[in-house]
Amino acid sequence: MTSDVLPGPVQETGEIFDVTRLGEYTQFTVVAPGVARGFKPGQFVAIAVGGRDTSMLLRRSFALYGVQPGAEFAGTIQFVVAAKGGGTEWLLRRQIGDTLDLVGPLGVPFPLPRASVPAVLVGGGYGTAPLLPLAQVLLAQGSDVEMIVGAATASRLFGEMQAKRIIGKVTVTTDDGTAGQRGWVTDPLPSAIERLGAEIVYACGPMGMLRAVGEVAGAHAIPAQVAVEESMACGIGVCMTCVLPVRDGDGVSRFVRSCVEGPVFDAGRIRWADVGTVPADLFGADGN
Repeated sequence: MTSDVLPGPVQETGEIFDVTRLGEYTQFTVVAPGVARGFKPGQFVAIAVGGRDTSMLLRRSFALYGVQPGAEFAGTIQFVVAAKGGGTEWLLRRQIGDTLDLVGPLGVPFPLPRASVPAVLVGGGYGTAPLLPLAQVLLAQGSDVEMIVGAATASRLFGEMQAKRIIGKVTVTTDDGTAGQRGWVTDPLPSAIERLGAEIVYACGPMGMLRAVGEVAGAHAIPAQVAVEESMACGIGVCMTCVLPVRDGDGVSRFVRSCVEGPVFDAGRIRWADVGTVPADLFGADGN
C-alpha cells in the first residue's frame, strides 16, 4: 500500500455553486479550490454550521466525492447531506450563492495498492459517496473493480447510476427489495470476491455493515479497508467524540480518533464488539 505524505488541510470560505436533491439526500457543490487541491479518496471536510450567532460551536463533517481540482468546474468539491439534527438542517437551508466556512481535506485516505489488484467496493446509503473517486483512482491504476451499493430502501440509495457509469459492474441491494436484489450488501459480497479474485475490499457505510464486510473479507483471507461513519464533531482530534477501540500493530488496544487516525481503518483492527464501551483491557483504562 502507498503511504505518500499528504498536504495539510486549509480553511477557506467556499461559495455554494449547486444544490441538488437526490432521493433522501442533498448534494452540495461548493467552490473550494484549496480543499480540492489536496484531496485523496476517503478524506472529508468539516463545515461550520449555524452562522455567527449560534450555540452550535462544533463543525459537521462530510465525506468528499466528485472533487474537481481543475478542468471545467475548477476548484469545486461535492458532499452529500442527510437531515440528522440542527446542524444538518441549517446546512440544508443554504442556497446557491451562500458561503460556507470549510476546513479540509481532513483524515486518512483509503490506502492504495502499489500495483493493480482486483478490488470490491461496498457502499451503504450515502456511504457510497467516497467510494466513487476511489473507484476512479483504482481503475486508472489498471485494477479490476466491482461495486456493491445498498440501502434500507430505494430512496436511501446513493450513487448507483454514477457507479454504473464509472465501473459498469455494479450490484444493487435493498433491505426491502424496492430496488435491485432484496437483502443486505454483504449477501452478494462473497460471490463478488470469488468471481473477481479480489485481493482487497473497500467499504463505507453504517458501522454494523462495516463489521459484516470485515468478517466476510476475513473469511476470504483478504483485507478490508473501511471508512467509519462515527460522529466527528470537530474533525481535528480535539473533542474526542469519535474515538474507537483499535488494536495496534503491537497487539495493544487503544482508543484512536476517527477524524485524525481515520476515518479509514483496517477492519481487522477495530474491536467491533466494544465500540461505544471502554474495554477493561484497553491501554489507559486502568488510569496508567
